[in-house]
Amino acid sequence: MSEDHHITPEQQFRAGFAVFVGRPNVGKSTLTNALVGRKVAITSNRPQTTRHTIRGIVHRADGQLILVDTPGLHRPRTLLGQRLNDVVAETLGEVDVIGLCIPADQKVGPGDRYIAQQVAAAAGRNPVVAIVTKADSVPRDRLAEQLVAVTELGREVMAQEQAQREQRRRRRAASSNAVPGNEKPRADQSDAGWSDVIPVSAKDGFQVEELAALLVSLMPESPALYPDGELTDEPEITMMAELIREAALEGVRDELPHSLAVVVDEATEREGRPANNPMLDVHASLFVERPSQKAIVIGKGGSRLREIGTKARTQIEALLGTKVYLDLHVKVAKEWQRDPKQLSRLGF
Repeated sequence: MSEDHHITPEQQFRAGFAVFVGRPNVGKSTLTNALVGRKVAITSNRPQTTRHTIRGIVHRADGQLILVDTPGLHRPRTLLGQRLNDVVAETLGEVDVIGLCIPADQKVGPGDRYIAQQVAAAAGRNPVVAIVTKADSVPRDRLAEQLVAVTELGREVMAQEQAQREQRRRRRAASSNAVPGNEKPRADQSDAGWSDVIPVSAKDGFQVEELAALLVSLMPESPALYPDGELTDEPEITMMAELIREAALEGVRDELPHSLAVVVDEATEREGRPANNPMLDVHASLFVERPSQKAIVIGKGGSRLREIGTKARTQIEALLGTKVYLDLHVKVAKEWQRDPKQLSRLGF
C-alpha cells in the first residue's frame, strides 16, 4: 500500500512496529497481506496456521508501518502451543502499537476476554487499537452491536488492569514506608478503554486504508526503518516453507494443522540453465506425527501431494520471480509437538 500525496510542513514522518494479536483464525494474516498489498503471511481457513512472527512493511508518504503477524493466542495444550504463546508475549513488549483483532461474525467470548486481559497487562503505555475484522461477513446492525461489545470489553479489561496497577503501586509504597502525601495521584479510570475501535474487511478492502492511517498516526516520529520497496524481512527460504504449508493445509481434516511442519532442506540454482531463464531446485520435507496423517497428505496414488506441489510451486514462483522445480517428501516425526529436540530441529 502506498500513497502519492505529500507531507505538509507541519506533518512529521512516523515509523514503528505494530503487532496484530487475537484468537486463531480471526484474520490477522489476511489483514497483514491486505495492508502490505502482497502476500507476506500464509492464510488458511484452519486455525493456528501462522507459526512465525512475519513482518510486513507498509510504505506511505507520511510514514512506515512494520506489521508483526503472530500466531493466535490460545490456552496451550502442547509444548509447541506454549512456545507459540511465548512468541506472542515477547512480541507485545517490543512494539509501538498493539492491534487486538476480534471477528465481527462471532460474539465476544471467553477466548477474546482472555487475550484482551493479556494485552491490557502487556501494553504498558502503548496504545491498543481494537480491530473488528471480517466486517463484510455480517449485516450493518450486527456490526454495530459488535463494535459496542468490543468497546465495552476494552473499558472493562483496561479499568481492571489500571486498578491492579494501582494496588501494586500502593503495596510498593506501603512496603517502602513512603511518606503520606508524596504518593502519585491515582490514575483516572474514567477514560479507560482501547485507544480506538475500527471495523475492517481485508476481503473487500473496507477501511483498510483508514486502519493504515490510524496506525501511522500512533507511531513515534522517526525516519524510515526499512528501504523503500522492501515488503518483508522474512528470509525467502522461510516464506517458501510457509507457502508449502499453506497449500498442504487446504481442504484437510481438523487434526492436521497443528501436526504439520515444513522444512526446506535445499534450494539451489540449477546448473546449465541460460542466464535469462534460470530455475531453482527446491527440496522440502513435510513432517506429520502419525502414519495416518502421512496418508492424508499424500492422498490416493500421491494425488494430493501433487496438488500441494503444483499450488505451492505457483506461489513460490510468484514470490521469487523465477521458475521452480519443487520436490516434496512426507515424513513421520512422532509426537514432535511435545519433543523439545524435534521442535528445535523444525525451527520452533
